[in-house]
Amino acid sequence: MNELRALEPDFWRAPSAHNTQPWTLTYHGTEAMIGWDPERCLPIGDPTGRDLRLSLGAFIECCLIVCASAGLSVGFRPDRGPGRVGFLYGSAQPYQTPFTTEDVRRRGTNRGGYRPGRLPDDVVAGLRGHGHTDVRRLACRDLADLLHAADVRQWADAEVTGELREWLRLTPSHPRYPFDGLTHKALALSDAETLALRGALAAYPALRRLGLPRLLAGAARGLLDYDGDVLVLVGPVEEQVELGRVLMRQWLALSVLGYATHPLSQLIDCAFTREHLAARLDVKDPETLLHVARVGRPLAPAARSARLRR
Repeated sequence: MNELRALEPDFWRAPSAHNTQPWTLTYHGTEAMIGWDPERCLPIGDPTGRDLRLSLGAFIECCLIVCASAGLSVGFRPDRGPGRVGFLYGSAQPYQTPFTTEDVRRRGTNRGGYRPGRLPDDVVAGLRGHGHTDVRRLACRDLADLLHAADVRQWADAEVTGELREWLRLTPSHPRYPFDGLTHKALALSDAETLALRGALAAYPALRRLGLPRLLAGAARGLLDYDGDVLVLVGPVEEQVELGRVLMRQWLALSVLGYATHPLSQLIDCAFTREHLAARLDVKDPETLLHVARVGRPLAPAARSARLRR
């Protein structure tokens, strides 16, 4: 397992909500246990642990891809228990994957503008082949109203906003800026937008009941006002870790084709918008909506998100 330690920086390129990087890798003899750090979870914004389990699945997939790319024969053995989801172990042959470490390094979230244009049908069909999953798509403009409603409710919730503030890094002077969280660059904010958001959050306690949540939500109102696609991953709640692996493969497949993704988790974090989204998709159980993201060709490269140095 010593070879794995040198590969850890690439393992850590896996995605996570608010860039919390909740996963842990603990070595035990010939195996490495994959678990999570409770201090890096989102108990308010992710009370069911959906985003946590998806990110752990994405981390597992990253580990296996990077190991295979390095020529190491490593497999994953599910073994759920207190604080863990399973173990990496020495297998008979490398993990079979079309992706490489370079693909993992290039993939990233892009919250900036996208070029107009819908995804080709064969691209969407190809995503379903990375695990035989149910992937639905909607036009961006068809979800603009729901996204605004979700944003208003998110900003109106003082606890959710407080938790988000803990993970925002809106100035390079923030002590955690180089390590984790959401930087102003990763959020694709201009200097003026960054100053405005910092000021609004400073005034939040006094202005929350005076319309500040609608003002904050309004800043992103035009995000889906273009001809583009939003993809929704639908699947069994009990398979969220495995579906996190599938989601990682889908994101890598899109990245290889030059597409970027931007998670819109607030659409399913809010019960009101989650139920409306399920109805629009004709999905009976809203809890099976596991992930939502807009997808397209970005107008400009995104800033790299910070990563911990462990």
